[in-house]
Amino acid sequence: MENLHIVFWLFKDLAWCMIWKPLGIAMIFPTFIISVVIAWRTRSIMSELCHNLAVSIWIAANSYWMVSEFLGFDENIWFAHYTYKQIAVLPFVAGLLILGYYYLYYKPFKKGE
Repeated sequence: MENLHIVFWLFKDLAWCMIWKPLGIAMIFPTFIISVVIAWRTRSIMSELCHNLAVSIWIAANSYWMVSEFLGFDENIWFAHYTYKQIAVLPFVAGLLILGYYYLYYKPFKKGE
């Protein structure tokens, strides 16, 4: 399943690069759904769960960014001088926070796991 996930992800990003809007948008769904399934299946192993959650959030942020470019609202102003594309920073930071929690808090105190 993880290998198939990478295939979908590559198709999504290739479509983004080539501006193939229907394919890019269609590939969001299998890419994201499989990443969530992988995270769910690894929920009993904290290191895997944190990394797979970060990947799922990354895919969501990346997909939002792609859609904002495809639909042409990426450079519109959202707030102050921030654009709608820059809203993707929020889930990217959420993924970093999850990994920060794992590496800075969980892992140092759970050395036996």
